[in-house]
Amino acid sequence: MSSSKNNNNKDHSSKSFPSSVNPDAVQYFLHKKKKKRTVEDFVKGIIKGDRIILSQAITLVESSRLSDQNKAQKIIEACLPYSENSVRIGITGIPGVGKSTFIEALGQHVIAKKKKVAVLAIDPSSSVTKGSILGDKTRMNDLSLEKNAFIRPSPAGSSLGGVARKTRETILLCEAAGFETIFVETVGVGQSETAVHSMVDFFLLLLVPGAGDELQGIKRGIVEMADILAVNKADGGQIDAAKNARREYRNALHLMPLKESGVNPKVLICSAMEQTGIAEIWKLILINQQLTRKNKFFYKKRKEQSLFWLHEQIGNGLKDFFYKNEKIKKRLEEIEKEVLEGRRNSFNAADELLNMFLDKK
Repeated sequence: MSSSKNNNNKDHSSKSFPSSVNPDAVQYFLHKKKKKRTVEDFVKGIIKGDRIILSQAITLVESSRLSDQNKAQKIIEACLPYSENSVRIGITGIPGVGKSTFIEALGQHVIAKKKKVAVLAIDPSSSVTKGSILGDKTRMNDLSLEKNAFIRPSPAGSSLGGVARKTRETILLCEAAGFETIFVETVGVGQSETAVHSMVDFFLLLLVPGAGDELQGIKRGIVEMADILAVNKADGGQIDAAKNARREYRNALHLMPLKESGVNPKVLICSAMEQTGIAEIWKLILINQQLTRKNKFFYKKRKEQSLFWLHEQIGNGLKDFFYKNEKIKKRLEEIEKEVLEGRRNSFNAADELLNMFLDKK
């Protein structure tokens, strides 16, 4: 009888978990707290580097509930003095270029240098179901098990170009938690790159070896934003093709104007699968950071980004406020029908709604 009782009271810590399970998830299962955390609880936990509390804070940031948003903003405000201490790296490339494999290889290289790495992966959301795959933790299996790595996939939702609207606030929280290197992975080549470029210090464009026309399909504007162009998958029978791509991009960059940072972009080849060229890319990132800090561009860019996000947030807030207005919601359905049936000009209809919102006659 007593033996049965002892078995029933056995500590959950005796449960065995597969080695592939993230230890943070195990701790969350074993020590899940039912009480609601205060703002102070969140801030203390984040500063101590508690990844469970960091994840919960990011969930508040991403929430659309007003109460969560208010709490999240207080947390961010309290964490600001502990942020701004990382290098922020945006990584983009067309689907299939191997972004996740590359980030895992680079992340493990950085961790080997005794650094903490956070990966903010923007997952594409379905325009039909509004759901997202959130599969980056699966694709970065080895990196997700590292104690000095934090991977947070976030649904892109309906924000511009597929960039999660709250990514910048998430960066600040990760910095406060002690992550010195922040990778922001974008959905792919498109409008999202402009938004990511406005929140990172360094922009890396991943490319794949092609069949001759290397520049096809890559927008000039994205190439101009890049600080490094890395031709990935330079392995096996693709090495010569990768070298040809590197040569063509180097020639193309000669036609580009000098970057405002004063540091010319470089083109390298690498293989994330075989982990070749990764060390050289990281070295270039550090050199770029050193040079831009020395010529003050690094700090100038950070200040400009803060102003950009001030105005961006004002615009987002006004848009949300507009569409949540009860009078607007009621009239909008009628006006949309009029526009669809061709009985109303889109611009005139928009003016009516804006005037209604501003209480203008």
